[in-house]
Amino acid sequence: MIPDISLVIPLRDEESNVAPLYAEFTAVLESLGRPYEAILVEDGSVDQTFARLCELQQRDTRVRVIRFSRNFGQTAAFSAGFAEARGSLVVTADGDLQNDLADIPRLVRRADTHDIACGWRKERQDALLTRRVPSMVANWLLGVVSGVRLHDNGCSLKVFRASVVKPLKLRPGMHRYLPALASQLGGRVAEVPVNHRPRRFGRSKYGLSRTFTVVADLVHLRSVMRTAVDQDAPYTPIYEIAERRDVPEPARP
Repeated sequence: MIPDISLVIPLRDEESNVAPLYAEFTAVLESLGRPYEAILVEDGSVDQTFARLCELQQRDTRVRVIRFSRNFGQTAAFSAGFAEARGSLVVTADGDLQNDLADIPRLVRRADTHDIACGWRKERQDALLTRRVPSMVANWLLGVVSGVRLHDNGCSLKVFRASVVKPLKLRPGMHRYLPALASQLGGRVAEVPVNHRPRRFGRSKYGLSRTFTVVADLVHLRSVMRTAVDQDAPYTPIYEIAERRDVPEPARP
């Protein structure tokens, strides 16, 4: 059955999160009563993440696993997921369990009348000075430069119509600006307050330095927005689709 919804989740060194993540998204997506697929992108992990993902794929035909040859980052992971997605709606989320996937149905309902539905972590469970305050400043600047004013561009929990993300040619680091880039193909952007949870397992891959990266990117954002849809040579990392007959591999050294 062709899926109506494609869930795309990048994972890197998240072996302890794989099982609870699967249980959570399965319960939520089954409750929608619409055919779906879950595209789980293994982004160069050095633990047992890939093995755990292969186990899920063996059990559930709705799960599809993509594996990168090394760590390429979230932009590449989302881009690969978008390329492989077959649903008319593409849902994105992080693999660290901080996004509450129970919010997906509300975002999907908003996507029925909008092209992009973005999660807003209104009660964000992160450090105030190193994460929340710099994020507020970066979001304000991004709204000024791009014209797409959101409280929380950095929240990975989003729903897109496939028609506004599949044509995008994303460069490294551009996942942070997906609403601004995708708005060029669909102008209806909505923001929905969502729950945000503390990290239970593993450790964050991000720090204060990411905010400075965002500020530096803003200098070139307008030109990036103009070329994101029609550039001839998109950034394409090497990845492979894991076969269902694959035997999970041991952790990489």
